[in-house]
Amino acid sequence: MSTTTENGMGGPWSTSREKTYKKTTSSALKGAIQLGIGYTVGNLTSKPDRDVLMQDFYVVESVFLPSEGSNLTPAHHYPDFRFKTYAPLAFRYFRDLFGIKPDDYLYSLVNEPLIELTNPGASGSLFYLTSDDEFIIKTVQHKEAKFLQRLLPGYYMNLNQNPRTLLPKFYGLYCIQSGGINIRLVVMNNVLPRSVKMHYKYDLKGSTYKRRASRKEREKACPTYKDLDFQDMHEEGLYFDAETYNNLMKTLQRDCRVLESFKIMDYSLLLGVHVLDQNQRDGGEQGQAGGDGRRPVAQRVLYSTAMESIQGDGKAAEALTTDDTMGGIPAKTHREEKLLIFLGIIDILQSYRFIKKLEHSWKALVYDGDSVSVHRPGFYASRFLKFMSTRVFRKTQRNCAINHRQVPSQGDDRKGFNFMPCLGV
Repeated sequence: MSTTTENGMGGPWSTSREKTYKKTTSSALKGAIQLGIGYTVGNLTSKPDRDVLMQDFYVVESVFLPSEGSNLTPAHHYPDFRFKTYAPLAFRYFRDLFGIKPDDYLYSLVNEPLIELTNPGASGSLFYLTSDDEFIIKTVQHKEAKFLQRLLPGYYMNLNQNPRTLLPKFYGLYCIQSGGINIRLVVMNNVLPRSVKMHYKYDLKGSTYKRRASRKEREKACPTYKDLDFQDMHEEGLYFDAETYNNLMKTLQRDCRVLESFKIMDYSLLLGVHVLDQNQRDGGEQGQAGGDGRRPVAQRVLYSTAMESIQGDGKAAEALTTDDTMGGIPAKTHREEKLLIFLGIIDILQSYRFIKKLEHSWKALVYDGDSVSVHRPGFYASRFLKFMSTRVFRKTQRNCAINHRQVPSQGDDRKGFNFMPCLGV
């Protein structure tokens, strides 16, 4: 679990109260991450490219980085630590698949300061974002890291068949060992770009059991709301043109089939909503910039944006992925407010094992079992898709608009009829 501790250190990246994770300060952890990844990725460049073999998924490489340095590693001012890299060749293949060059990966993770994010969930994990908005580094539990290792061969097969997906894109799995403590980390894609202000943010599971943001969460500057909150705040849902809606639901259905085949459940859809009309009223206010005030560059990783992830042939995505949209998916409210939607499936490293079965059993005794978020994988996927396709995402149809003709009011430059959303089937 992460906690907060007093820290009297000065400098531009320190604060009066610094988080710790497993008795390791955040600054020491960030330093160890950058040193370790810098060494292991640099060392990997000397290994020739080749096809990934089954045994590559189970390789673990380890290097010791003493504070005084060695023939292989630089000196540093952190405690001595050992850095482990899991399946380095397999993850190199994943990075290559998404067009991530070693130099770009190193620059993003090592050359620029990592930005610590607040954690809206209950996992106690720490999250770091790279300054260029590309990657998220998340601390994970031992069981989650082991599950990802077991998942890798199937994950490899799925990405080969379909790189356009809303599933998390994993780029590296590492472990820092120091003082008898193991800190495991996963590097993955960033779903919500900081350079676009998210007016609403949701963590959706398709469940109604205790799925409302806490009072403490609501008091945050940018709270993460949940399923019941979404129904209250967007009762009519979010509307997309027919092609976009169909592509989005097809992608979600395909991804949920993959998750169900791996007995994965308890995942969420992270949904960010940028209101274009509100942004114009606010004077074009952008999201957070980097620590030096610079706007992060547009994402350059292949298939990384929301629009790219749902397109079948990628042609429409390439046309719509501009600096103005940052890859967001155009949508509207039932009041015709223009939106940009950013989304991705998160928290997939939960398998439906005995502890989850037990958790569902006792919850079902005190609440409707069909509404509990922890459920068997097949039912979980079905409920998740039903909620997304009927409550969250809806389809506009031009033939419905004919039924909503109105006489334009004086000064109204709209002609003919209003384009009204209709619920997609």
